Amino acid sequence: MSLQNNKSLGQHWLKDRATLLEIAALGTNPTSPVDTVLEVGPGLGTLTSALFQYFQRVIAVEVDAKLAANLPLSFPGKNLTVVNQDILSLDLSQLSLPTSYVVVGNIPYYITSPIIQKFLLVAAPMRPQRIVLLMQKEVAERLAASAGGYSVLALSAQIYADVSLGPIVDRSLFTPPPKVDSRVVVFTPRSNPLATESTLRLIKQGFSAPRKKLVKNLVANLHISKDALCDVFEELQLSRDARPADLSIPEWVALEKRLSIR
Repeated sequence: MSLQNNKSLGQHWLKDRATLLEIAALGTNPTSPVDTVLEVGPGLGTLTSALFQYFQRVIAVEVDAKLAANLPLSFPGKNLTVVNQDILSLDLSQLSLPTSYVVVGNIPYYITSPIIQKFLLVAAPMRPQRIVLLMQKEVAERLAASAGGYSVLALSAQIYADVSLGPIVDRSLFTPPPKVDSRVVVFTPRSNPLATESTLRLIKQGFSAPRKKLVKNLVANLHISKDALCDVFEELQLSRDARPADLSIPEWVALEKRLSIR
């Protein structure tokens, strides 16, 4: 059965066996073994095959009906559950997930942010033990950014998880080849987030105009005088010229606490 990729779904299939096994292995945790993996967008099942080298059970969520129907034929006798739904609208409680599970997937650019939000911000108390995603290299590196390169998405992810970069995957290893290289990102959810929802709301307000100075954005969004805000920045030893991308999570936390008691 010949299956064509669906461009509207951003389907690019990775077929390099060594890379697939490396991605699957990143989902494991020797100190806390897990036997169930939730795979996002299995496609032709190349990553699914690698996952069965490390996990006993695979729950594969595939939005493409033809691919979902074909997938079980490739894995007779395996503990594979295929769910033909959009992962973004799927209620995780329908999957009978165990307490400990991991998420692995090769995802298209347009669902990167919603996927991270679903499993890090919304999934509690069903948050996975680990999330391993293959995505556009530039996006992956933005997620693991440090001071000067932060974005709302990066800060949101790093508040709720330790974020580390995995291997770079050359575009030539995909069928059909995408226009850019990809990279693996590993998210290890934190038992205690580094900041509260109040801090996250402040971050979003601060990034209302990412290229402008943070003071200007906050004055506009918080209805606070510039002089009063500059006094707070001075107390916290923050530069008045700082832009939203410059502040670390602890600095955002300190700023939110200071502003909340004014």
